[in-house]
Amino acid sequence: MTASAGEATVAAGAAPEPVHWSETYWAHALYVLLTGSFAVIINPNPLVGIGTTAVIVIGFIGIWRYSWALLHFVRAQLYVRFAFPRLRRQAEAAEEGTPPPHAYLLVTSFRIPTETTIQVFAAAFEAARRSPGGATVVASIVEMGDERLAKKLFQSVVGDDPGNVRLVLVRIPGTGKRDGLAYGLRAIQKYMPKDDDIVAVIDGDSIVQPDLVEKIAPFLRFRDDVGALTTDETSRVEGSKIFDVWYSLRFAQRHILMSSMGLSERVLTLTGRMSAFRAGLACDHSFIEMIEVDYLDHWRLGRFRFLTGDDKSTWFWMLKSGYKMLYIPDVSVATIETPPSSNFFRASAMLMVRWFGNMLRNNHRALALGPNRIGYFTWWTVLDQRVTMWTSLTGPTFAIIGAIFVSSQMLLLYIVWVLMSRYALTVLLLSARPRISVLYPFLMFFNQVYGSAIKTFIFFRLDRQGWTRQRTKLAGGRVAGRLPAWTSTYMHVLTFSFFAVAIAVLLGLLEWPEMWS
Repeated sequence: MTASAGEATVAAGAAPEPVHWSETYWAHALYVLLTGSFAVIINPNPLVGIGTTAVIVIGFIGIWRYSWALLHFVRAQLYVRFAFPRLRRQAEAAEEGTPPPHAYLLVTSFRIPTETTIQVFAAAFEAARRSPGGATVVASIVEMGDERLAKKLFQSVVGDDPGNVRLVLVRIPGTGKRDGLAYGLRAIQKYMPKDDDIVAVIDGDSIVQPDLVEKIAPFLRFRDDVGALTTDETSRVEGSKIFDVWYSLRFAQRHILMSSMGLSERVLTLTGRMSAFRAGLACDHSFIEMIEVDYLDHWRLGRFRFLTGDDKSTWFWMLKSGYKMLYIPDVSVATIETPPSSNFFRASAMLMVRWFGNMLRNNHRALALGPNRIGYFTWWTVLDQRVTMWTSLTGPTFAIIGAIFVSSQMLLLYIVWVLMSRYALTVLLLSARPRISVLYPFLMFFNQVYGSAIKTFIFFRLDRQGWTRQRTKLAGGRVAGRLPAWTSTYMHVLTFSFFAVAIAVLLGLLEWPEMWS
């Protein structure tokens, strides 16, 4: 199913992809027909006997979740269609008559396939060549092969007369992306950039647009309170089609959420794939130190360093320092995704552990800043990241317990509701992408349930970290012994038991203790 032309951002250099069968009108028509037929034959009578309290509570949670999704959608449309075009006009008008900034493009690369490295560096060099104020590409690399490749590509793209474009190579030990970023930023420091020059941090699997600098630079110069920005993302997936559809869903949802947060001028993350900063801030010693050594002091797990999540560290530094962070929806970065496993469930679990771990390790300190400092909508959205991992499990738990102890029809009713509601959410994604898949509703539900289960697991084990590409684990900083692992399991099981008991009480299978009634 397609939307009007121009609704979606086209990735840099990406050729139009063939339409998958799940994206055709016939697939969508069949989905609607089967869902409608299924809904007609379901008997809703089992809902009559579950009690008024259960209906009120489940109804309240459902209204909350779907009204929250609708709010993000409406805010996203307001931003993309009205607020952002006005913002771009203001930024470009302020840029007229001023010398263009010098751009520093920091590319980090480690254990990236050669084919991907070629595309990434070639795109970065082309963006540097087309930068109106010149550019310095800082390649933070580990292996000699990447150094030789970078030099060769620079010569090929920029030519014998580079002009105001230069390549700086920074060789580092393979100790992780945080060190790679810190070494690269310190290299940029030595060139003493102007405060309003720009620093773009580009991951080793991200392909930027040729006109990247020209498109993003005005936003970092026209207002002193803007410290950073990030852009839209599309994916090029190496693996089976299910991964491709899953990533396309993830980035479509990301676009809507980022656009909604863009209306508040504080995004929820400065993605490590490509984010840009004012040079004066990116070269600040405390900014670099937070990237290099960030940590959490936990009441039960002690102090442990963050292995991944550099994008959350940069985000938090900007947030606590009072700077705005913009979303630029008309600029796109194409990311080459290589799933860590050919098994979809295993690969998605590994990725979710990293993504959600980074989120949960950081949102508690963002909440501590308070709504007056970071904005009420931003604060409430960060809080919702914690609440949603439980509310998203309420429906499935309610349906399963009800099917076992009340009537099997309850599970069938819930399945129909999932098919209908998730398809409605899928249709809304036409505002973000030109095509949607009938597989989206199933993957949405998978992300909801599987993702929430992983979030609850990580919530009690914040010290568990791993980097999917480098296969590295957190080596130190944890409390010695097995006690933390035991207490994590105990608290996780206890909390989920209370959660399941509360659902059983709502269904009338158990009664509240007299002291609570």
